Amino acid sequence: MVKWILKIVCLFGMIQCNSTSGEKELLVEKVQIHQELSFSEVSFVLEQHTKLQQIDVVGWKEFSYKPKVQFRLAHSDSLLFIKFYVDENHLLARQQEPNSATHTDSCVEFFFDPLGNGNYYNFEFNCIGTTHLAYGPNRRQRNFVSKKEITDQIQIWTTLGKAPFEERTGNFHWEMVVAILNTILVYTPNFTFSNKSARANFYKCGDHTSKPNYLSWNEVLTPRPDFHQPEYFGTLIFK
Repeated sequence: MVKWILKIVCLFGMIQCNSTSGEKELLVEKVQIHQELSFSEVSFVLEQHTKLQQIDVVGWKEFSYKPKVQFRLAHSDSLLFIKFYVDENHLLARQQEPNSATHTDSCVEFFFDPLGNGNYYNFEFNCIGTTHLAYGPNRRQRNFVSKKEITDQIQIWTTLGKAPFEERTGNFHWEMVVAILNTILVYTPNFTFSNKSARANFYKCGDHTSKPNYLSWNEVLTPRPDFHQPEYFGTLIFK
């Protein structure tokens, strides 16, 4: 089991986003780690030193329901930190096993092409932190990362807890912090984040909720919802 040690101190300025060319670009700041990692510790640093980014593009008019979804992002060379914030009306969390169909629940996602060569990891997290993770060039060609590696090398904290539940309807706000070790990128050995440029997109979905929703950070121009589209990823520039 990985030992998680940290105190996070921001070294630089804010995360920035530039979409003037139609494709978003995000500058990802570097942080240092010295104390034990926790939801509150990561949240504090990200909220003090990064700007909120929006997952707010609704690309398909037949799925017009639009939850409010935001995230923050930073790295420490060997670790990537993401914090998601979600406001929505229908919560669902049936999936409990790693690599199950998390996209059918209330779900946030991070698709990451570390080398910019069209091969990407699809990190999919339902609202209780169940993770689906695979690698490949498209939807049909996926190689799963093992359940043990997911459990050992990704840490997740969510304000909804870990227990599964059937759909709840109302006005809900939930938050999730994700810490991803670079060694989980098993098909990209020896990858570190510092001074790299990579391709990525961030998503929100909920296929089996009462109001299915499909939002993205960078616009996806397909006839129907399909997040497995690396040609529509934006760019992450890691300090």
